[in-house]
Amino acid sequence: MSDDEVIVKDCNGTRLQNGDTVHVIKDLKVKGTSSTIKQGTKVKGIRLTDDPEHIECRVDNIKGLMLKTCFLKRVN
Repeated sequence: MSDDEVIVKDCNGTRLQNGDTVHVIKDLKVKGTSSTIKQGTKVKGIRLTDDPEHIECRVDNIKGLMLKTCFLKRVN
């Protein structure tokens, strides 16, 4: 592990990596749309960003969506 590597963790402190699958633990309203991501929604193939508190993903045809890691739980 290099010194400049960003460590991203979910709400339980489990380390997240590119391509992981996560569950949403709370209903989330999507800014700029009338959509809501419901609790329990499975998000596949996440992408990490330079910010350890955010991940990039695609949910229900919404591309480039940024979600906070405090609302996500990794699925084994």
